[in-house]
Amino acid sequence: MQTASRTALRTLIDTLTEIDDRWSGPEWNLHSEADIAGSHRALMHILEASMVGFFEQDPARPDLRRITTPSRKLTGDNPDAIYFDAPLNHAYSYVMHGTMHGAAYFSLTIEEGTAEGHMASNSAGVINDTEMNVADDGSFTLYIGGEPRENNWLPLTPEASRLTTRHYFENEQPAALDPAMEPRMRIECLEPQGPAAPADDTSVAQGITRITNVIRSRTLEMPPLANSEPPPFVALTPNEFPTPIKPGDFGFAAVDAHYSMAPFFLGPDEALIIRGRWPTCRFANLCLWNRFQQTLDYRSREVSINRAQTVTEADGSFRLVLAHKDPGVPNWLDTEGQPFGLMFWRFFLAEGEVATPTCEVVEFSDVSTTA
Repeated sequence: MQTASRTALRTLIDTLTEIDDRWSGPEWNLHSEADIAGSHRALMHILEASMVGFFEQDPARPDLRRITTPSRKLTGDNPDAIYFDAPLNHAYSYVMHGTMHGAAYFSLTIEEGTAEGHMASNSAGVINDTEMNVADDGSFTLYIGGEPRENNWLPLTPEASRLTTRHYFENEQPAALDPAMEPRMRIECLEPQGPAAPADDTSVAQGITRITNVIRSRTLEMPPLANSEPPPFVALTPNEFPTPIKPGDFGFAAVDAHYSMAPFFLGPDEALIIRGRWPTCRFANLCLWNRFQQTLDYRSREVSINRAQTVTEADGSFRLVLAHKDPGVPNWLDTEGQPFGLMFWRFFLAEGEVATPTCEVVEFSDVSTTA
């Protein structure tokens, strides 16, 4: 019997086949066995995230679901951050109860264009903890959509389809690894809702279609980094950071942050020395990603660094070292032995301009003697 769900499932299978044929191959500059295995791993993480966040969703009865975890990495995850999202629709109004939970920074962003699983087209609104009434115990209540309110409120545009929450922590250990650091939050629709309709052929087909859209938008619809015009905060030249800037309403970006991203490329006996100075801001860190914008393994390696983890010089500056093995100096970031990857800076609510960190490639044997 041909059903809507069977048609949607066949489309999903065909999409997975196309991803394997094209995205996991030379068209996306992937040539080696390791490259292909990495793409398949990234695809499995995207597929898991799509099932968690998009297969069964109802803007009339939303719930907050964690986007990334130590074993589910995509779209530039972060060891120092815990992210949640939930579906929205401008036809409804919502109330969300949450807590800072000791975070250095919290924000809620409204995204447009994600209703059917596509990548966000842009950010339609944001509120951070400095713009909210937060109780002494860190708890807060936010209202989304409906009639304007004087405080703790964000409007919904007709295209609004999803919210994203961001808790950033500056702890000595990655917050994303600690279950106790996961904030407790809930969201509910303010308009009374009756019982949800039971799943049927149409709703299951719609859920499968959303999964297909999620994985397609994060693979085939994302051109290879070297073959596209990147945002101004992204450099294509290895080992050289662009000036940190705010991303504007770039989809899934945090409008309160300055970003700077560059690839690293190191030979087997080389290391990269990064020098800079932390700005005055609410949160800052540097993360190492693979080419698929997944963090390297922060469960067993040091692949990111925030201000609380940094050993600074007497004048307040820092010296970080990217290397394939431990150089025996402070602030080592472990490349996992990978010759190529991405380095991504985040600086939240920075005061004034953010100085651009500098890079120097040196011989590994010279790391301890390079000032």
